Amino acid sequence: MTQRSVQNSLVEDAKSLFSAAVERVQAPALLSQRDASIWAPAPPDAYDVIRVLGMGKAALAMAGEVERRLGVSRVQGCVVVPEGYPDTFPKDLSRPTVIEVREGGHPLPSQESIHAARRIMAQAEAAGPDELVLVLVSGGGTALSTLPAPGLELADLKTTYHRMLTGGVKVHQMNAVRKHLTQVGGGQLARAASPADVGSLVVSDVVGDDMSVIASGPTVPDPTTYPDAMQVLYTHGLWHDIPSPLRSHLAEGARGGHPETPGSDDACFERTKNTLLGTNRTALDSAKAAAEAHGYVVRGVTEDVEGEARAVGTHHANRLLKADPTVPTCWLWGGEPTVTVTGKGKGGRNQEVALGAALVLDKVQSPAVLLSGGTDGIDGPTDAAGAWATPETIEKARREGCDPEQHLSENNAYRLFDAIGQLLRTGPTHTNVMDVHVGLVRPRR
Repeated sequence: MTQRSVQNSLVEDAKSLFSAAVERVQAPALLSQRDASIWAPAPPDAYDVIRVLGMGKAALAMAGEVERRLGVSRVQGCVVVPEGYPDTFPKDLSRPTVIEVREGGHPLPSQESIHAARRIMAQAEAAGPDELVLVLVSGGGTALSTLPAPGLELADLKTTYHRMLTGGVKVHQMNAVRKHLTQVGGGQLARAASPADVGSLVVSDVVGDDMSVIASGPTVPDPTTYPDAMQVLYTHGLWHDIPSPLRSHLAEGARGGHPETPGSDDACFERTKNTLLGTNRTALDSAKAAAEAHGYVVRGVTEDVEGEARAVGTHHANRLLKADPTVPTCWLWGGEPTVTVTGKGKGGRNQEVALGAALVLDKVQSPAVLLSGGTDGIDGPTDAAGAWATPETIEKARREGCDPEQHLSENNAYRLFDAIGQLLRTGPTHTNVMDVHVGLVRPRR
């Protein structure tokens, strides 16, 4: 086997490991690992009516699987997913037939997000004390089910969300702000459903798996406050960048002018059960098993990767350079780096991870690959899940007229990887447990 064929085989192995990670966190695999009898405060068979409400990138697949397991005669409800998701639904997954499916905006909310949120909240408020509200929660749910607080406008929310998304604000900080500008997250859905029983099935897309952060925790007590939300914006220098009506709303809330989101002492949580179904670690463990089946020695599995994406890529690549040169070696990382956008290019955090790695791996003699992908199949405002880097990436890019350093400084990784055919394109996966980074090295031939 030639050096080039070894390198090509390495790339295919990396893609295979990524696929194994994603498959393990699909709805059928996640919901089958736990008996339905523990999904809620009482077994589902105890309820005559089950209102299924959901928001997030996994909501469509989860709703279909819930219907399949509980039967269509006993369920009703509504879920909201990103625009276009129903058209990409895999044929091997169960599609809901009774539960209403709506489409909303993501990563920024849309008018359709508001319509969906109103529908979801109306269903919750209509639930009786003998009914179950079964809530399906996954990443993306905050934007998809956005209902502005009274007096606030969608356009102002979008402006604020965009500034936080491009300003390097971490998701738990971002959601502290969003929960205090809207009416679904921060336990407010659970409060609306009271006195019905509430069961929440959660797929984590946040580092640390804090359920109060995932989709802004619609059924989870909120530990954050209006002053916390203000502090996030001040800390990141964004307070004066957001529209004045939102500043006024947060300041009034901090003075007690608006009710706080429900905390752990709120009575609505006495009849609420939140169950964490799947995490980034779930995906990484599957990738690890696949790597070992492929003959790799797995040197490390890390699930809390954060920080600037390009620096993360540099760190990963430097680990690959220290690999044992005599055995096929694998590293796996998971998490969610951030990108502070300073340029006007096109890309996403996973593509920046890969480009940061490519600059370190340039012309390394041993076959190596660093693949970085979002388990939701989407990386930033692009049609790719991510990209991969090899020792040949930089040379290939320059042959195509791309300056790697310039593309990185302009946040333009997509254009570079598209030019050399190294974008990871999976399409929407209908799940979301953050990102998976696969590093592989093989001995030289």
